[in-house]
Amino acid sequence: MSFHYFIGLMSGTSLDGVDGVLARLTPQGAIQVQAHTFTGFAADFRSQLLDLNQSGPDELHRAALAGNQIARHYAQVVQTLLTQTGLAAADIEAIGAHGQTVRHRPLEFDGRATQPAVGYTLQLINPSLLAELTGIDVVADFRSRDLAAGGQGAPLVPAFHQGVFGLGDACAAVLNVGGISNLSVLQPDGGVLGWDCGPGNALMDFWCLTHTGLAFDRDGAWAASGAVHEGLLASLMAESYLHKAPPKSTGRDLFNPDWLAQHLALHPHLPHADVQATLTEFTAQACANDVKSFAPEARSLIVCGGGALNGHLMHRLNQQLPGVQVRSSEVRGLPPLQVEAAAFAWLAFKTMRRETASLPSVTGARGARVLGAIYPR
Repeated sequence: MSFHYFIGLMSGTSLDGVDGVLARLTPQGAIQVQAHTFTGFAADFRSQLLDLNQSGPDELHRAALAGNQIARHYAQVVQTLLTQTGLAAADIEAIGAHGQTVRHRPLEFDGRATQPAVGYTLQLINPSLLAELTGIDVVADFRSRDLAAGGQGAPLVPAFHQGVFGLGDACAAVLNVGGISNLSVLQPDGGVLGWDCGPGNALMDFWCLTHTGLAFDRDGAWAASGAVHEGLLASLMAESYLHKAPPKSTGRDLFNPDWLAQHLALHPHLPHADVQATLTEFTAQACANDVKSFAPEARSLIVCGGGALNGHLMHRLNQQLPGVQVRSSEVRGLPPLQVEAAAFAWLAFKTMRRETASLPSVTGARGARVLGAIYPR
């Protein structure tokens, strides 16, 4: 059997840095990760990216420079992966480079419309520079084609989840908890649904950094020390996005510090630990509610992304979902911090073969499309 080597690179809405995997794929698309690495963003660069999530002065210039910097971070990860495996650039068929999302504004899908209006999504990356720095073909801009076909452009990983985590004889659910959380529902007949549930780590990380100086609440220990404020939780849960039916997608455009401040203004002077506890409960409850509503027959929930390492969040998901086995993706052979990067290696594999990788049942697009643009080395 001949194998193909691909690299997948992902910097997500958590804005903590770049996860990269070097993966071996069979001609049928079965994937095995050979190496994984992570490089973090410096605090000042992370702040620049956060600022670019909102309009500001000279933002086109700042965004272009940030895209160049993202490409350099990605190239560093590629070199580390090649060194770890002993492979050369010539051995890699392509790099799947997601880029850094700073805007995601798809228009709402209307199933009655024959020509849905097109929104936009923006992931910062200079793929030409990445190809130049690495000497490897680069596949980037995975989301725009689905939006052009009337879809949400997100989430893109459910098709990959089906191939890796689908059970074949029972319904399974896969929850990715990055900065934003997304859920895939994998039916035994091969049917797939998927959408963004709402906030994942984004608000928790923001609150933790602001009040403790730490980038995240390790294992959810700070949240576990506080008490959930039911009034604040009810206010957060009233957000209209949470009550829309899929297909839908969201991002920091909605769930950001300004949004949180509006809710906190209704409940001033809460202890900081109680706010952290409430934000963690908010993420758990929003995700669990979607599982109950759209995957009531699921008996397993596979969790990936950074949220899978938050013991308190995993405990709260367990409590919210009695009868559902909540487990890290590690038990299915793919560690939680490798899943999304592996998905973009797989997506690049599909692009290079001109095979469709989007799912209209997930994004609401008019049909499946080949995703991504190829930048030759």
